[in-house]
Amino acid sequence: MKRKFYRNWYRSKKKAFSKHANKDDKDIAAQLAHLKKYCSVIRVIAHTQIRKVNIGSKKANMMEIQVNGGSVADKVDFASGLFEKSVPVDAVFQTNEMLDTIAITRGHGYEGVVTRWGVSRLPRKTHRGLRKVACIGSWHPARVSFTVARAGQNGFHHRTEMNKKIYKIGKVGVNHGANTEHDMTEKDITPMGGFPHYGIVKEDYLILKGCISGPKKRCITLRRSVFPQTSTASREEISLKFVDTSSKFGHGRFQTSDEKAKTMGRTKA
Repeated sequence: MKRKFYRNWYRSKKKAFSKHANKDDKDIAAQLAHLKKYCSVIRVIAHTQIRKVNIGSKKANMMEIQVNGGSVADKVDFASGLFEKSVPVDAVFQTNEMLDTIAITRGHGYEGVVTRWGVSRLPRKTHRGLRKVACIGSWHPARVSFTVARAGQNGFHHRTEMNKKIYKIGKVGVNHGANTEHDMTEKDITPMGGFPHYGIVKEDYLILKGCISGPKKRCITLRRSVFPQTSTASREEISLKFVDTSSKFGHGRFQTSDEKAKTMGRTKA
């Protein structure tokens, strides 16, 4: 996490939080008591364990998270109990629960109106181009309205998608595989050849219904659903019968490499 506070970690003196680390328990207890007495909103600073993901980045992602529920003293006690501790995903979310995903979408750069807004192309004989908006407004009001499609940045937007159902929570060493009660093959969650542009899943994972914004390896914020769930689908308990782990690179039909070897035999002389 300390890397987040330096522009160049290699050349820095690495002195972040060194004064705070020298404080004894009495000073920290006095600060917590001050929070209980004067504060009305309690937030914690959390960071990701970036080394576990093995995506090439060493600088952790940081976020300020508000603590809700109970009195201010209860919030402070709860937050202080989590100091320098990891919070596993199953401590926050449960299977068959609904959650929201917050992410930055895939960026496409500067694009024109046809791609960006889906307007129609002009006729073939149009002067000075046809992938344009011909009339961008009336004489008065003498300005271009914000509702007129214009070229500009497309993608790389902050988006929140609501109500994603959790189908499964995979834990390392406990329930990490992809085999189900109806599946005869013992297999890992990673498909043959690894996930495209990601690799092998070695840590805890979630299986969600639907897609998530952004490309591979981009940070995603998960939160509990904001709105109350009233539909039957949200309260339905899901029991997975089959998880496909065939190769996602081509016309894969084998779930594991052992299964492929038994079917194909020796493929090289």
